[in-house]
Amino acid sequence: MEKKKDKKSHIIELIDVCKEFDGVSVVENINFYVRKGEFVTFLGPSGCGKTTTLRMIAGFELPTSGKILLNGEDISALPPNKRPVNTVFQKYALFPHLNVFENVAFGLHLKRIETTYIDKKGKEKIKYKKLPKEVIAEKVRKALEVVDLVGFEKRSIATLSGGQQQRIAIARAIVNEPEILLLDEPLGALDLKMRKEMQLELKAMHKRLGITFIYVTHDQEEALTMSDTIIVMSDGTIQQIGTPEMIYNEPQNTFVADFIGESNIFTGVMPKDGQVRFCGKAFECLDSGFEKDEPVDVVVRPEDIKIKPYEAGMLKGKVTSVIFKGMHYQILVQCGRYEIEIQSTSAPSIGAMVGLVIKPDGIHVMKKIFRVNKFSGVITKRNTVEFGDGEFDCDVTQLYPGSHLDEDGYLITEKGEKLDLTDTEVNVEVGLHDITMSDNLDEGGARGNIISLIYKSEYYRYIVRTENEEDYVLACEDLWNENDLVSLIIPKEKIRLTLKDSEGSKK
Repeated sequence: MEKKKDKKSHIIELIDVCKEFDGVSVVENINFYVRKGEFVTFLGPSGCGKTTTLRMIAGFELPTSGKILLNGEDISALPPNKRPVNTVFQKYALFPHLNVFENVAFGLHLKRIETTYIDKKGKEKIKYKKLPKEVIAEKVRKALEVVDLVGFEKRSIATLSGGQQQRIAIARAIVNEPEILLLDEPLGALDLKMRKEMQLELKAMHKRLGITFIYVTHDQEEALTMSDTIIVMSDGTIQQIGTPEMIYNEPQNTFVADFIGESNIFTGVMPKDGQVRFCGKAFECLDSGFEKDEPVDVVVRPEDIKIKPYEAGMLKGKVTSVIFKGMHYQILVQCGRYEIEIQSTSAPSIGAMVGLVIKPDGIHVMKKIFRVNKFSGVITKRNTVEFGDGEFDCDVTQLYPGSHLDEDGYLITEKGEKLDLTDTEVNVEVGLHDITMSDNLDEGGARGNIISLIYKSEYYRYIVRTENEEDYVLACEDLWNENDLVSLIIPKEKIRLTLKDSEGSKK
């Protein structure tokens, strides 16, 4: 007899799951669990690995490594038809030659029930029988009732609206009574108004059915509206797991803060617990546990900044833009070199000088993930350094204090030793502000595509990925587009080198 599961038990669990296609990693060390009856959403930009993760749960893709557990049992290699899972895709894949009833009943006609019987010799045997027509009709009726389309049984698929077709696709998925319903961007083909209506319908449907929903979307509003738990993904990894409120109010890093809703992201310093400095001012905050004067990232949501008279402001600036957004005004204020976004139900005029006030509970401080670029490098015979899928001029004399290069390019140490540095392994460090980009692909020492950009109130933070998947993180005041192919320029005096070990040089 099957042991009864607790409602809060883990129906699905992924342990160290990785997936590669042709040697390229698309999902890396994914770990999470889903409770029975929960509505969980994978949220992230296109190409972040969320659909691949969903397909591995469904069985359409097998993990390269790691385990997928269903109710505690390993199903990593189990085929899709053996899993108690159904999937609704963005393209509904309804059969145009079948009516609504026939579309919903399609899976039931294929289903076989295991029954036992005693043959003429008195032996027990197993036989697989089709579902009776009256059972199929009742199951279809219940499924159409859930999606509010009772009475549409004989309608042609071609006569249905996009929203109705989407509900038929859901009815077809739930009619088999799966333990888990997977939804891969099912609202993507709908217009904005219908999408908002279907968000609420899906949430209500989830409550009525009581089964586990795992949903994939790149739409932040969808995720915040419907989910019990959100799993934010980027670049094949999980960035944060939490409730919608937690993800919005307490982002763990700048990617999450920037991707979920609107944010002002500042570079700051924590002089002490309960105090953070950014925009040239000290602010009281509720955060603690940082080292003294530790560099941090600071997030302030636009709705947490209040506009006050100029003289009453903690920050002071000039209004440069006012845009009406329906429920609020989006206001940009230039405070020195910092551009700050505010959301307010009332708006000052463009050009007005205003004060800004931020209360402690409106400030969220995060550890700074990117402080400096670090690479492993090798010195070439030309006394350049190869690192990060590129080659750059550098000052090799910093490896040995007091050294210099002779006319043949050999390094002469302070003691007069002559060294050939070819193939010497080194550690390389480059600051975020020490790298510039160029659209002249021959100008820099490396080249790659911009895969991420985040605005940090005074500059943009970019991540540039090379062909061999080396990442450079840099700060730039100019706006470039995601996916732009650029070359990377680093002045030789900005490249800091240290020897990897004491045996790292050749005599």
